[in-house]
Order: sequence, then C-alpha cells, then structure tokens
Amino acid sequence: MLEILADSDTPLTIAEVAAALGVHRSIAYRILRTLEDHGVVIRDAAGAVRLGPRMAALARGVSRGLQSAALPELTSVANDLGMTAFVAVLDRREVVTLVSVEPRQAHATVAQRPGTRHPLDRGAPAIAIQSVLSADEWAGLGDEARRSEAHAVRERGFATSHDEVIPGLASVAVPLTVPGEAPAALAVVYLGTGRSAAEIGARLTAAAAAITADLR
Repeated sequence: MLEILADSDTPLTIAEVAAALGVHRSIAYRILRTLEDHGVVIRDAAGAVRLGPRMAALARGVSRGLQSAALPELTSVANDLGMTAFVAVLDRREVVTLVSVEPRQAHATVAQRPGTRHPLDRGAPAIAIQSVLSADEWAGLGDEARRSEAHAVRERGFATSHDEVIPGLASVAVPLTVPGEAPAALAVVYLGTGRSAAEIGARLTAAAAAITADLR
C-alpha cells in the first residue's frame, strides 16, 4: 500500500487502493487503519488517502550514515555540473533513489524523487551497480538483468544511458561501494549538456571517493 501511495501523484480513494492491491475493500481498509494509527498515511476530508509526514522521518533513518555523507557531495556535484545528483541503491531486482539534490541555479532541472525505482536492467545507475556485484549477489538475482556494459564500467569507471528510464533524459553514474551498505551508485540525470560523459564521470568518481572516505 505504501508503494502504491508513493507512486501516485494524487491522493487515492480506498476503492482505488484496494483495486491496486487486488484485495477486497475491507482488507485494504484494515491495512489502512494500521498504517494510519502509526501516522505513515493520512486521509483528507473527503477520505482520500496519501502518505503522511511521518514517512519523511522514517526515510531519513534509511542508511542514515550514507545519506549524511552523501548530501554535501551531492550538493557540490549538482551545483558544479548544473544537474540533479543522486545516490541510488540496489533493492532486490530494482534500483531505488535514496537521496537527491537539484542544482541551485539552472534553467531546467530534472526531479529525481527519493523512493523512485526502476528495474536493474536499465539506466546508468543500474549498470554501475551491476559492475560491482559479486557472483553470489548475481546468483540471487538471476542473469536476465545483466548488461554487457557493466564490464566496461570496470575499465573506464563510469556508466552512461540515454532514453532508458525516462525518454529524453540522459544519465551518468559511478559505483559507490560502502561497507555494510547495499551496492549503490552516485549519478546525475539531465536533459542536455555541453560536458562530455568522461568529464561528468570524473567529477562523480571524485565525489564517490570522498563519500567513501567519510564513512571509513
């Protein structure tokens, strides 16, 4: 239910939530009441459901150390490159945005909302994460998502993609390996730029090294 509400741009009725879950309305209502009691969902005057403010507090506790170490570097990268910078982590067979920062001054920016997810078989962050997966980690995921470009990331240090997750958008990402954390990537997403992928990759590599050093 939380994922359904997070993916919706507008509040949902209980009937809509039940339909999305594929359960009877009474079951959806019981789940809703439990979440409502804990403050993670709220209902408006019309009875429509949306995520509550407590979700933001809970999200800050996810990989708190990584978020804290990444935020200054993400801010620096976003403002240096004029692009939205973010950290994405592996969650089962998906890549999930953990934290993001938009540039302070830019004519057009791309929003990369924390919690945004996409399959492991597409996008620069996914390719960068694939490049550091061990054989055991792959064994638990299956080979259908494996991208041949992941081998190149090990040599040149960064991954690129265009039109893979959202049409018209490009991304560059580098692996971000932090002991005790899920495989991750540091990335930027943008509409267009005069910068080369190699230049962007070098800037991200430096930022990833700084984040890793801060967490040691």
